[in-house]
Amino acid sequence: MRRRDLALLPALGLAAPAVAQSDSRPQVTVAVQNISTSNTLEMLREQSNVGTRIFRNFVEPLVDTDWNGDMSLIPGLATGWRRISNRVVEFDLREGVTFHDGQPFTADDVAFSFGPERMWGGGAREVPPAVVQNARRAFPGFERIEVLGPHRIRLHSSVPDIILEGRMARSIAVIAPRGAFMASSGWMDWARHPVGTGPYRVAEHRPDQMLTLEAHDAHWQGRPPIRRLRFAEVPEVSSRLNMLFSGEVQFASDIPPDQISSVESDRRFEVVGGPINNSRYLLFNKSHPVLANALVRRAMSHAIDREAIIAALWSGRTSVPRGLQWEFYGDMYLRDIEVPRFDPAEARRLLREAGYRGQPIPYRVLNNYYTNQTATAQIMTEGWRALGLNIQMQMVENWSQILAGEPETRGVHDWSASAVVPDPSVQMSGSWGRTGAPWLRNQWRNEEFGDLAAELETSMDQQRRRVVWRRMLEIIEREDPGYVVLHRNASFTAKRRDIEWRASQSFFMDFRATNWRA
Repeated sequence: MRRRDLALLPALGLAAPAVAQSDSRPQVTVAVQNISTSNTLEMLREQSNVGTRIFRNFVEPLVDTDWNGDMSLIPGLATGWRRISNRVVEFDLREGVTFHDGQPFTADDVAFSFGPERMWGGGAREVPPAVVQNARRAFPGFERIEVLGPHRIRLHSSVPDIILEGRMARSIAVIAPRGAFMASSGWMDWARHPVGTGPYRVAEHRPDQMLTLEAHDAHWQGRPPIRRLRFAEVPEVSSRLNMLFSGEVQFASDIPPDQISSVESDRRFEVVGGPINNSRYLLFNKSHPVLANALVRRAMSHAIDREAIIAALWSGRTSVPRGLQWEFYGDMYLRDIEVPRFDPAEARRLLREAGYRGQPIPYRVLNNYYTNQTATAQIMTEGWRALGLNIQMQMVENWSQILAGEPETRGVHDWSASAVVPDPSVQMSGSWGRTGAPWLRNQWRNEEFGDLAAELETSMDQQRRRVVWRRMLEIIEREDPGYVVLHRNASFTAKRRDIEWRASQSFFMDFRATNWRA
C-alpha cells in the first residue's frame, strides 16, 4: 500500500459488514479509486466518471435509464411524459416521494432545481461559473419549467429539441429541495452535503477520504437493502484488492483485466463488469504551435495500434468503437464509420508533408485515473517516438494541472465520453460545439463543425440529421482531428461472490433494492 492508503484505514474504521441489533441489513464498503474530482457531491459541478459511480444512490432525476438492459429511458421521479410540441414536454411527477429531510417532493422543487439560485445564476445565491457552463451545455435551449400542479410540469425549450425529454435523464438533471438548499450556509456547504430523494442519504462526506450514506427508509421503491453504504477512496489497485481479501471492504472498483484471474483464484470472490457506454479517447490542442497543423494530428492518429493496446492491457475484453458513437443511437448510428486505421507508413508520409522536424509535443497524463491509463500512454508514446515524434510525457496529479498554463503550452491529454441519451447531439454537440469545453478553452475549434453541431441539436428532420452527423464525424475524427478514439471503456469490479449484484453499462454502481441480494 502507499503511505496515504495505510494512513487512511484507521481513519475510516473499515470493518466487515456489521449487524445492528435493531436492523439486520448489512453495512457495505466499496473501495474506489476516487470519490469526486471537484470534492463535491453536486452533480451540476461533479461531471465525471467517478461522480457517475455514486450519484444515483443519493440523488435522482425525473427520467431514469435501463442500465442493465437496452439503455432505454424509463420512469424515475417522473412516472411518464408526453410531447406537447417540438419545444415542450410535459411530465407527470411521482407522488408520495420524500426528500431525505422528510419534505415532500413536488413540482415546485423541480422548478427550483432548474432555476437561477441553483443552476443559472442571477438569483438569491451565487452560482459557480463552472456550474452555469455545465448547465448551458446540458440544456442549450432551456427556457423555463412551467408548474401545472403539485405533480405536473412542462419543460419549455427556446428551440426545437428532438431529445428534450432525454436531457432529463442526465446526471446534471437531478432534483434538489428548495428548502434544504436555501437553508445551507452557502453553495459549497450544500454541494458537499446535498439532500436528495435517493435510496440513501448523505451521512458524512470527507473529501478525498470517504463518503458515508445511510438508508433512506422512506424511499419510494421501499426500504433500501443496505443499512450503511460507504465509498472509501483508495487510489492504489493493490490496496483496494488487499482490503477486499481481508474483509475490510466488500467491493473494489476499477480492477485491471490482468488482475481478474488472481481475484477469482479465491472462490470467495469474483469480478463482474465489462464494456460500458464510455469511450476512452485522446484530445488534441490546436493552440499548440505543432498541433495547429492537422497533418501532425492525423499522423498521431494513424500511429496508434488500438488492437495491440486492447490485447496487451485489456485481455481482449473490450473493442474499438466506430468513432464516437453507440449502437443504441438507433437510426443515428452510422455502421460504416471506422476510426483511422493503424498505418505507420501513412503516419510517416503525413509528418513529411507537414514538415515536422522533431519539435516537442507535451502529453500530460494522470496516474491511472482511468484504468490502465499510464500503461496506455506509455504504449502510445513509444509508438509515436518510433516514428520520430518528440512526445514529452508529463505525469501530473490532478485535472487542474492537466489544464494549467496558456493554451499554447498544452499539447495532448486523455479524456473519456459517456453516452446516456440515445442520440449523438448530447455527447457531441454539447461537448464539442461552441458551448463545449474544448471550444471555450481555445483547445479545438472548427467553424463548419460548430454550425453543424448547432443544427444537429435543433433539427427535427432525422434524415437531414444523419447527413449532418456523418459530416461532423468526418471533420472531427479525420480532416481536422479534435480527438482520436482509443477504445470502448470497460469497468470491472471485484466483489464477494455471495453477494448477488450486477454491474451496469455505466460507471454507475447501483445499490438499489432492484440490484441487490445477499
